[in-house]
Amino acid sequence: MDLRLALYEWTSRHHLDARAVRELHRLAGLNEEPPAVAHWLPRGVAILAAALGGLGLILWIAANWDVMNRAGRFALLQCAVVVASAGALPRTPARAPLALLALLGIGGLLAFFGQTYQTGADPWQLFALWALLALPLALAVRGDVLWAPWVLVAMSAVSLWTHAHTAYRWRVEPEDLTAYLLAWGAALVLAVVLSPAFRRATGAGVWAWRTAATLAMAIVAFTALGGLFREQVAPQYALGLLLLAAAAAGLAQRAVFEVYVLSAVALALDALLVAGVARWVFDGPHRDFVGPLLLTGLVAAGLLAASVSGVLWLARRAQGELQ
Repeated sequence: MDLRLALYEWTSRHHLDARAVRELHRLAGLNEEPPAVAHWLPRGVAILAAALGGLGLILWIAANWDVMNRAGRFALLQCAVVVASAGALPRTPARAPLALLALLGIGGLLAFFGQTYQTGADPWQLFALWALLALPLALAVRGDVLWAPWVLVAMSAVSLWTHAHTAYRWRVEPEDLTAYLLAWGAALVLAVVLSPAFRRATGAGVWAWRTAATLAMAIVAFTALGGLFREQVAPQYALGLLLLAAAAAGLAQRAVFEVYVLSAVALALDALLVAGVARWVFDGPHRDFVGPLLLTGLVAAGLLAASVSGVLWLARRAQGELQ
């Protein structure tokens, strides 16, 4: 129960006056600063400042494109990356924010280089190079402040690579199965590497893992849905179902159980199963849509109830083991 709500109920029940209410709140510690604020607020502000500073630098160069010459723009971006990287070398509280600023500066520098010289490189190559250059920063800082944005860059590279190897169209055809399997494999490898199993080596925390797992599940689920709604169902749909089912079974194990990640996989799996049922019941001419809609709704409700019950049971089991 929420302590503040309990005190409000206690005050109303016993008709306490203002002085008694203030004393009650003082004894409960509601007027004091939360103990974690002094620790996390400066760090959060510094991280936000670094993110806004990096984005502001990129936007400032774009706004002054005609004012500064090419050498000046390159020098400014390179100096920002070098200074931020040098500032992130010592183990100080400013290490993570400065490393984040360097990561954003690397992306801005690569984007500016690609627009200036028109190298003809695919966008996925720039994102892959960005992830590769920023990898030492993430390994050095060993925290979600770097790993979470880094995995966004890496997953963008995977997604753009898939687009480049499917005739530069977001299509899901049977002949594209190899490209999608490679992309799925790369996304899952990123999610596994950032999982708690490799935390000693990477230093990645729970939010980096959640970000990687969510993006990996989204890549698999949206590809499978694209394969389902073709005229002839593509094999990506069945393989996506099998992959998500295997991921759910693995995440249900005690050693790697995590509520959020398992819930994301269960949601993706339920969505694919409901979409498959909808494709099956609505396939062909129908004059009455009430029956198919009712059946689809019942299946969706049943799958959701079963998934929630299973995740809650696993969460209680994990909580019991911790106690």
